Amino acid sequence: MRDVRPLLRYGRNRLPEVRNSRMVAETQNSSLSRAKTNKEDEFYTQIEDVERELKHYRKHFKGKVVYLNCDDPRVSAFFHFFSYNFEKFGLKKLIATCYKNQKRDLFSTHDSERAIFLEYEGDKDGDRIPGDDEIEVKYLNGDGDFRSAEAIELLKQADIVVTNPPFSLFREYVAQLIEYNKKFIILANQNAVTYQEIFPLLMGEKMWLGASSGDMSFRVPDHYTPRETRFWIDDAGQKWRSFGNMCWFTNLDYRKRHEDLILYKTYSSEEYPSYDNYDAIDVGRIADIPKDYDGIMGVTPGFLTKHNPDQFEIVGITQSWFDCRIKTYPQQTQINSNGATSLVSKLNDGPSIKVNVPPKGKTYYKVGANLYVKAYARILIRNKKVEG
Repeated sequence: MRDVRPLLRYGRNRLPEVRNSRMVAETQNSSLSRAKTNKEDEFYTQIEDVERELKHYRKHFKGKVVYLNCDDPRVSAFFHFFSYNFEKFGLKKLIATCYKNQKRDLFSTHDSERAIFLEYEGDKDGDRIPGDDEIEVKYLNGDGDFRSAEAIELLKQADIVVTNPPFSLFREYVAQLIEYNKKFIILANQNAVTYQEIFPLLMGEKMWLGASSGDMSFRVPDHYTPRETRFWIDDAGQKWRSFGNMCWFTNLDYRKRHEDLILYKTYSSEEYPSYDNYDAIDVGRIADIPKDYDGIMGVTPGFLTKHNPDQFEIVGITQSWFDCRIKTYPQQTQINSNGATSLVSKLNDGPSIKVNVPPKGKTYYKVGANLYVKAYARILIRNKKVEG
């Protein structure tokens, strides 16, 4: 078995430090600037996607206060789901806030200096329908930003937070949930799994991916710029955008998470090349994980949608900030598929594989007389249930 100590320097007892929300002020400021400049950070989740995920967590909600702190509560699919399933889930209270909005429109222009929050404590007249007279509307003094003092006071009341937070503020949003030790189910882009602030939480089992992932469609405001792909306008004039790599992040356990991934391939050095700069082998597809290999394997980030903590251990990631490389390279010559060359340092940004001949039609790198190809980012894992 390979020596995995270089990979385990950030193991269970020594994870990279995860900054809390007070420690990310500079990041918050820069992210806020990007969000204000971009103004395309508002995506409304469909009720079907909410239902598909939340059905896996019903047992966790009995007697709990649920907080939706990034939703217009009167038009949110999340508020609709929880208010109509209040008794079925046995909730204690439902609270919802929205940034700078007091209107009932589907998409707010966020032009109000004050915002509202709603509280719902269940059906009062026996019809099992949340009526306007049963939903208490209250005004906030501020704009309803999830980082405001008022929103944090509401957060402190909550047991579970459920929402689709702004993509551009995802790091800060998660940091706040961790700081206040909250349970949560939140929707985000799968690319977030490789963030320096997020991956250590996944590795340390402070959170994990939810039960459903993949392609999701979102209603977006009318001012959003049309795109060539994954954008359309329906017959009613509603603009839509879709993403193929959405996933849920949570720290609530569910049964599907503990289902073993069926493995059928066996290891061979010819099919599974070793990295030159990490003590691990490359596995290009999740379905190709060998059942009989007891060392460290590099798999695509999509593995986390299938990860069973009883079957596999996450031991690292091939990102330079994690720094579990066993070697680094001097400046390299990059040779593009068209033959163009340039001096780079890209081999130090991820896993590399040494090759004997230049690959046809692909970019490769040269260091002295040695040739390399660079793999994409990989999650480093070890099988706990090796067969054979």
